[in-house]
Parts: sequence; structure tokens; C-alpha cells
Amino acid sequence: MRIILFTGKGGVGKTTVAAATAIKAAKSGLKTLIISTDPAHSLSDALGYSLEPEPLEVQENLFAQELDVYYSMQKYWQNIRQLMLTVFRWQGVEHVLAEEMSALPGMEEASAFLWIEKYYTEKLFDLIIIDSAPTGETLTLLTLPQVTKWWVTKAVPFQRFAIRNIGKVARITTGIPIDKGYEELEKIFDKLEVIQKIFSNHDICSIRLVTNPEKMVINESKRAFTYLNLYGYNVDAVIVNRIIEEKTQNTLFSNYIKSQKIYLKDIEDSFSELPILKAKHAGEEIFGLEKLHEFADRLYAGINPTDVLYNESPYILKEIEGGYHIKIKLPFLRDKKYQINKYGDEIVLQIGNRRKNIFLPRFVNFYKLKSSEYEDPWLSVILEK
Repeated sequence: MRIILFTGKGGVGKTTVAAATAIKAAKSGLKTLIISTDPAHSLSDALGYSLEPEPLEVQENLFAQELDVYYSMQKYWQNIRQLMLTVFRWQGVEHVLAEEMSALPGMEEASAFLWIEKYYTEKLFDLIIIDSAPTGETLTLLTLPQVTKWWVTKAVPFQRFAIRNIGKVARITTGIPIDKGYEELEKIFDKLEVIQKIFSNHDICSIRLVTNPEKMVINESKRAFTYLNLYGYNVDAVIVNRIIEEKTQNTLFSNYIKSQKIYLKDIEDSFSELPILKAKHAGEEIFGLEKLHEFADRLYAGINPTDVLYNESPYILKEIEGGYHIKIKLPFLRDKKYQINKYGDEIVLQIGNRRKNIFLPRFVNFYKLKSSEYEDPWLSVILEK
């Protein structure tokens, strides 16, 4: 099975690109599922089908699903949900509000993982394409197993034996399923860890960044690229969507086209190691199976969209005494003089009259640049407080 996840800043056209990829894969004969994990679902609109919280076949070999956290809770989290509902209602919370509050933070992301774990384990599909939430929520999704495991051991630091025995008494006397809820939680965390290992397997899972030739969007893509690589996930392509052709006569876009040239060069410099796929602005909305398939044919001309298009991490991060050692793969630096500075969470390389900004995890904001060294093709940077 292959898994391909599309992410990027909200509004860049992730859903269009993900849906088009799914349709092209299904046309090639692969049993394909596209699943939307974005709370603001637009997959139904893109495909032209009213989707459900279970997979729906929209054409031969193509299935689609929009996640619903409350449906998923009924399916996977019933004892935990019942526990939370009872506690909230004891505290005088009205039933409707208690239902809303019973969806704890992280449940939506966790339920996405659980569905994918089910499909992977049962080998129901050849390919799963994930139309993910905007970048920040995607990073939450991908780091969820580590965070939730910590939460279980720190926030609920009781021995399993005690939980089970106290829980049984509580269930008999109060009806609150503490022990069942905790057991359910443990099983879910085990599944989350399994699926994270699958997501970290570069032969199975690829992540594709969808961006536009606009400054804020590109900067978010750079940050996401760094984070994803440092977490061990494989970004195998960057897709630049909605490029306006230079021959466009409308003077309304003349300034945009000029700045677009600069930003396209920035994308090519920043992601030079990766395949960069480009999609011209269609001049119209792209929805419906036929238009999406045409879009995919243009985007993946001469490329099999289900292949692993790239498989190498350009970042290595190691904790050292008093700070961090970061290695950044920059083959274009060979035989060139450069200056390096750090500003907040950015490393700025000045190479002649060119500047390259490398975005780092925000936690290094308070670390200072101690030293740097270049040994082709790696730039080594030492940060300390």
C-alpha cells in the first residue's frame, strides 16, 4: 500500500491537487481512497458528490470519505466519550454542550490515524490519499502519537492495576466506565504508534507540499518542509499551484506576474533537491471528475503520481550538550563564499548578492549561532543558549 498526504497553507488548492491525484491513480487501476481530514471539508464540492463519514465509491476504483469526529467517536471512542459526558453532566453542563465538550482536543486528528490504521491493517486499498488540514494541523496530526503517549504517562500517571481495579468499582457504583475508557485509550495509543511508524516509512508514505507563488505561502512551506524532515517524514515533491501565465493580457495581474517570477525563483532555490511540479492557473474553478482528471494529466505529465518521487532528508538535528547540532544539505554552496547569520528561527545565508533563508523549528528561537562549517554537501551549524 502507498499513502500520499497533501498539505500546505489554507487556500492553496490542496483539495484540488489531492482529488486530481486520486482520480488519476484510480484510472490507472489502483483501488484508491481519498480521505479528507480537514475540518472545513471541501472534498465533496471538488468531486461533485455528497460524501459521508464512511468511504463512498464515486467511480470505478475510487472511494472518498470526509471524516466526522463525532461519528468516529461513536465508532472508536465510545467508552471515553461516555466517561466525559457523565463527568460534564455531573458538573451541570447541559447535554448539547456536554456532547460538544466530549470531543477532547486531538480526537479529530487521532480518529484520522485510526481510520488509516484500519485500512492499512485490513489491506482494503492499494493507495490512500490524504487531503490534509492546513500545515499547522497536519504537523499536529503527525506528532500526535508522541504527544499522546507523553500525556498518558504524565497526565494519568497511575498504575494500570490501580486504574483497572478502582475503575471497576467506580463503574459498578456510579456507572462511569473509567476502567473501560482507560483500556480503550491504551489500545488507541498503541494503534497510533503503529500508524506513525508506517508514516515514517519512506517506501510507504510520501508528503507533498502544495504552495502558491506568494511570499507568505512560500515561507510556511519552507517551515513545514523543515519540520517534516526533522520528524523523519519524507517530502517527495513540491507542487506550485495557480501560476498565472506571462502572456495574460489583463493588466490587473501585471504586478502579480512580476512578483511571481521572483517567488518562483525562490521556490526553485529553496527546494532545489526536490521535484517541483507546476500547475498553471486554469482561469476557472476546477471541480468534477472530468476537470480534475484533465488537471492531473497536465500536472503529472510524464510522471507516475504514485511513485516515490524523492527519498532523502536534507536536515539532520541532534541534541548536544548545551544546544543543538543542525546539518543542512546545501550542495550549491560548494566553492562559494558565504556569510551566515541567525535571526530568531531563521538561518540567513548570504551568497554573493543572493540570500537564502532557512526556517528552523521555533524552539531554537532562543538559541544563538555558535559556529558553522561546510563540508560538501553539508552545512553544519552549532546552536547554544
